[in-house]
Amino acid sequence: MDKKYVLVLFAAGLLWVASIAPAVSETPAGRTEGNNAGADVKKMEDSTKVTLAEGLKIVTAESHVVKVAQQDEAIAEADSFIARSRLLPSVNASASHTSLANQPASVYLGQTIPTSDRYYNSYGINIQQILFDFRGNLSRYEASRMLLEAQKLNTASVRNAIALEFTIGFYDFLESQRLVEVAGKEVESVESHLKNAQNLYDAGVITKNDLLQAQVKLSDARQRLLSAKNIKSVRASRLNNLLLRPLYWQVHAIEQQREISAPASLDLDKAWKTALAARPEIQIVDSTLQSLDLESVSKKSEFLPKLFARGSYDYMANAYQLHDDNWSLILGININLFEGGSSLAELKKTRYRKSRLVEQRAKLVDEIKIEVQRHILDLQDAYERIQVTRDAASQAQENLRINKARYDEGVGTATEVLDAVTLLTTAEANYVRSVYDYRKAEAATHYAAGEDLLQVYR
Repeated sequence: MDKKYVLVLFAAGLLWVASIAPAVSETPAGRTEGNNAGADVKKMEDSTKVTLAEGLKIVTAESHVVKVAQQDEAIAEADSFIARSRLLPSVNASASHTSLANQPASVYLGQTIPTSDRYYNSYGINIQQILFDFRGNLSRYEASRMLLEAQKLNTASVRNAIALEFTIGFYDFLESQRLVEVAGKEVESVESHLKNAQNLYDAGVITKNDLLQAQVKLSDARQRLLSAKNIKSVRASRLNNLLLRPLYWQVHAIEQQREISAPASLDLDKAWKTALAARPEIQIVDSTLQSLDLESVSKKSEFLPKLFARGSYDYMANAYQLHDDNWSLILGININLFEGGSSLAELKKTRYRKSRLVEQRAKLVDEIKIEVQRHILDLQDAYERIQVTRDAASQAQENLRINKARYDEGVGTATEVLDAVTLLTTAEANYVRSVYDYRKAEAATHYAAGEDLLQVYR
């Protein structure tokens, strides 16, 4: 019995292994689970890859601030339709049923003569059109169209501003990515030096002080690497936020090669003139000023008469009426004699708004001029720093090689090697920062000049 029991268990085990073997060994598509996992990882990496041009398309189309501006634009368009409705005729229709407690009647020569039914229905339609109002309604409509144009310019301004924010964030991330690499190379260099120093210390060639110095330097380098990685993570989250992605997603930024060229000679007057002609902020103010002028015209028309025409048709189902229906046409004039001074107050308010906007425009012009000048100077400064630091890294690399060789031969000191490592790290970090400062200043200069960044980086 025991042998049979064991054989039964053994057979059951074989059947169980045979049933799960196909599922473990291969997927239905003919690939292993490991291959599926690798494909999923690759798909995830592909979905997180982004270039500057692709990212700009996303943020300028899907950003929350852009969508809010587009809704404001839609509201302004609806306001223009409301203003346009005053130029069109108004049509009203009515229907009613009358029930009287007593039948209307008149007494004539001692006789009671009914004049109307106690119950009857009546219908009517009325059309009225303003013929002339000294451009009051037309000015309101034109003002609404100018405000709609200003809102469209505001949407373009918001779209370009978010494009600049993404561009700077994109280059910030690339900069932090390169700085992580620089910090990692520093750690590797110090670790190599520490390993060499440990061998020399074990051989009794150097004192323990050199070994301790290398260990402290390695700890310091690792802290800087950790700090650089944290900065990179924060900037990655910022990019994900702009791209409307989960903040924890990995970011694979692909840098497209762009030439680093010397900035053109500084001609501030020309740069200011170009910026003031192209910046949407100035155009918004100008459109709003035109709308206020048109509003003033419409407010002044409130003091003047309005000529109107009204046509109507009325029908009453009443057997005592000679004619059941009737047509009428009225040409009339309407003038506002007194309404408590509200029209005059609104006219003054419009003038005050215009005066305030003129001052705001002057302030905006000054701010744009300062902005243009600052970004041009930043661009020139970054380019000059690139020229200064371009060869510093290779020189610092050679300096490190020499000091390592001298240290290995017992001529140099550990301090000289560690200083050379620090010098190389500083040179590489300075070059990286100067390059991306140039990129960011370049984008800011395009923005300050009123150029569409989506077209610049397409």
